[in-house]
Amino acid sequence: MNLVKLVISYLISSISEKIVFFGYPLTLSLELTNHCNLSCPECRSGSGLLKRGKGFMDMTTFDRILSDCSSFLFSLILYFQGEPFLHDELFEMIKKARQKRFHTMTSTNGQFLDPDRAKKVVESGLDRIIISMDGLDQPVYEKYRVGGNLDKVKEGIEALVGWKKTLRSNTPVIIIQFLVFSHNQHQIEDIRKWGQRVGADGVEIKTAMFHDFENGNPLMPEEQYTRYRKNNNGKFLINSPLKNHCWQCWSKAVITWDGKVLPCCFDTDGDHVMGNIRQQPFVDIWKNIPYMTFRTKLLRNRKEIPMCRNCTEGVSYYVH
Repeated sequence: MNLVKLVISYLISSISEKIVFFGYPLTLSLELTNHCNLSCPECRSGSGLLKRGKGFMDMTTFDRILSDCSSFLFSLILYFQGEPFLHDELFEMIKKARQKRFHTMTSTNGQFLDPDRAKKVVESGLDRIIISMDGLDQPVYEKYRVGGNLDKVKEGIEALVGWKKTLRSNTPVIIIQFLVFSHNQHQIEDIRKWGQRVGADGVEIKTAMFHDFENGNPLMPEEQYTRYRKNNNGKFLINSPLKNHCWQCWSKAVITWDGKVLPCCFDTDGDHVMGNIRQQPFVDIWKNIPYMTFRTKLLRNRKEIPMCRNCTEGVSYYVH
């Protein structure tokens, strides 16, 4: 019923360009921490370019989110910026979310998936895990995953697959994510074969996001592997029509480690804070004046919002 309400209100709003709102988000992305152990150049957290403070979500804030949203939420995405496996209470958080019957997923750079943690992941009931692996040999891998050890990632994936078999578990669905860059695009087919051979449930070949994309970037791959295109002036643009609507702002939200509610995952620096769940209920924030004002601005001229100019809404960012 919540989904039906959201779809109806979104369609009416998109057509009329006036905010009509029923229902609450289907999905929340929770930033358990924005600390990271790697230094990936296009990651705001790892590169040290994040403009907000760093920390870890406390269990009181996490419990507040579950309590506020349990009546309408379908899924919890347990990552935003940072590496979630740095959080000491990650497995307890997964357990609590599963008790609420939420679909749960997380994403990791795979540096902490030793056999013991791999077993805990399977036992936790986590529904889906995305593991970043952007190369099949260390020299290629570490060009982007600066400070990372590829062998740890490979061993972690194999350990997860092994524990799923041992424990006779269908979860988590194990997805290997391969971001395409100029230095690794030649390994796309090889990573697909490797993932199939070790028993991963899927390999997703994904185009990379660049924060300052207008003038290009040496890491950009060939045109068929990127989400950007050159215009007549030699500048790069997102390969998206940027129409004045966005399903994300009707169906999803992000909550940072310190409780700030953001409209979407492209707001990495928290430039559009709609409220703080530590100070007021989520349902009040979801339909408050700042949120409605933001949605109205989006419907009228989405290009006026800087982060939207790098958004892939309506365009697939996976390479098939």
